[in-house]
Amino acid sequence: GSTTSPSFSYPTNDPSSSGDILPVASPQYLPAFDAPDFTPKQEIPKGPIDRGTVKFNIQDYPDTWKTPSGEHEEIQAAVAAIDWDHVPKAPIRSADPATGDLIMKDYDVGDDEYCWWSATGCVKPKTQYIPEDAHICSEPGDWGLTFDDGPLNPRKVVIDQSEDGIDEYAEPYLYDFLADQQIRSTLFYVGSNVATYPEAAKRAFDAGHHLCLHTWSHVAMTTLKNEEVVAELYWALRAVKEATGATSRCWRPPFGDVDDRVRAIAHQMGLTTVLWSKDSQDWQMPSMSNEGVMERETIDGYFQQWIDERQAGNDTHGHIGLQHELNEETIGMAEKWVPKLKEVFNVKPIHECTAIGKPYWE
Repeated sequence: GSTTSPSFSYPTNDPSSSGDILPVASPQYLPAFDAPDFTPKQEIPKGPIDRGTVKFNIQDYPDTWKTPSGEHEEIQAAVAAIDWDHVPKAPIRSADPATGDLIMKDYDVGDDEYCWWSATGCVKPKTQYIPEDAHICSEPGDWGLTFDDGPLNPRKVVIDQSEDGIDEYAEPYLYDFLADQQIRSTLFYVGSNVATYPEAAKRAFDAGHHLCLHTWSHVAMTTLKNEEVVAELYWALRAVKEATGATSRCWRPPFGDVDDRVRAIAHQMGLTTVLWSKDSQDWQMPSMSNEGVMERETIDGYFQQWIDERQAGNDTHGHIGLQHELNEETIGMAEKWVPKLKEVFNVKPIHECTAIGKPYWE
């Protein structure tokens, strides 16, 4: 992989009119962890995961499930590596304290100056050097299989406090199922989950899944200050690298919440922004970890509709799906529908059906 520092060159100082795509290279400020082992495995690893088999120093990381400070010296090094003249000055967004919903009432959706996905669904940045978000597979018939929020740790807090059955769906449950299906996927990992279960990240990596980032604490990124955006990406990047040796080149914003300010920071950290075109809404089902408002039948209907559309020959391009390794319900949906998707689509990791190339810098 590339180890040279990026040489930034822009036609103008105005990020909105820069005609060249920013050359990006592997971040130079990450610790030198052991190199990844890309040797293909004779057979896909399966079965119980032994804890403690991956060297991982969790004490080097910030508190899990909280937005990390921008003050940490490692974050300061990452901040210093970014050319801030070419990060758009989009305002920091606010969320309703009661609901957590982003406040958009005063946003000019017609102008959409900063390509704010949450407000408009925009995937083509207004800032020209930032590439378009990966959100579809280019060829009809391709299905980019993705799962967010992993790796699923044992003993998640459950709403009714009864823990029966929740452990059995922790990883490697989904990964073993996908191995049986002979399917590889793209996994968007929350850094906090990697830090507490690095062995699962290594198992997924060894099984040939592609590991991308889903931030450190799963927060709406447009609500954060610049240094906090860097910190959310940095610690997730570092955790995956410490667990596997590999430096991810891809990330997905929690809730899809991204604008050109956040995209520019991610891009300069070597990360392509990935969204989706088919949202299963699977996380909205009631489960042992989630109150939920959607019936299984509704989610079933989405998958069936996508299959019907494909069989009718109506697709002009392929799709990137959105599913979650979140709880027993979302994984049950994967068990039910991935084999059916496989009957009509070419199911694959997104890097095999989009223009974004390799999943890692190595």
